[in-house]
Amino acid sequence: MPTAMPRFPIRQLAAWLALALLSATAGAAEQHAYKVVDKKPQSRDTWVQGLEIVDDQLYVSSGGYGKSLLRRFDFASGELDIERKVNPGVFAEGLTVLGDKLYLLTWKSRNLLIYNRDDLSPLQRMQIPGEGWGLTNNGEQLVYSDGSDRLYFVAPDQHRITRALRVTENGRPVTRLNELEWIDGRIWANVWQTDRIVIINPADGVVEASVDLRDLLPLPERRSDTDVLNGIARNPADGGIWVTGKNWPWIYRIELVPTAAAADANPPPATP
Repeated sequence: MPTAMPRFPIRQLAAWLALALLSATAGAAEQHAYKVVDKKPQSRDTWVQGLEIVDDQLYVSSGGYGKSLLRRFDFASGELDIERKVNPGVFAEGLTVLGDKLYLLTWKSRNLLIYNRDDLSPLQRMQIPGEGWGLTNNGEQLVYSDGSDRLYFVAPDQHRITRALRVTENGRPVTRLNELEWIDGRIWANVWQTDRIVIINPADGVVEASVDLRDLLPLPERRSDTDVLNGIARNPADGGIWVTGKNWPWIYRIELVPTAAAADANPPPATP
């Protein structure tokens, strides 16, 4: 005869359900939308790979074989200060400024290029074991991505990787990590071919929050050569966070808002 189903007290069943719900939501990353509070023009020929603001100067790396560039602008005026062409056999990727040096990743050349920050003159290079995508620093070490779910910490004076960090969201690996920025003790990362930025705890690699930047660049302003969201920079002077994309006409200053408030923060244009 069929075995009778076991009976559980209602309180015990309710406790189990509550525990299951808590386990499912405890590690969930916070979801943010955004509002635009300012924007500045950007040359549409800039295939943005790296973006950083230091001492009121904006540093930008633009990629492409035979087209890679380093540029430094006066951030307030937008005037170009220095432009440095990169070796035509190199595809420039992310950049960061640490001390008196600027560090520039290369895509497939397995090199991290080092420049004098003052005049962007080349100094030396160090080898990395694979591809280079995004680059930032925590004030002491460099941190770079290679398009996987890993971030690598590098001691610049020793020219060696000291640590590899696996990035996860809700227990699953987050791949295609691209441009990086260190902001208030967390690593912000573009996720390639998405409109998302993930905010990563550098201690354990857990994504604590994400930002949905869909529709940041309006459809009428997109061209056939407009590409993905890429580029995050924090202005140390006022804490402003600026983002952009490849061949975008603007860099945008954004503020995070709760997802539920997104419609109020960025209302649709009025129809005549």
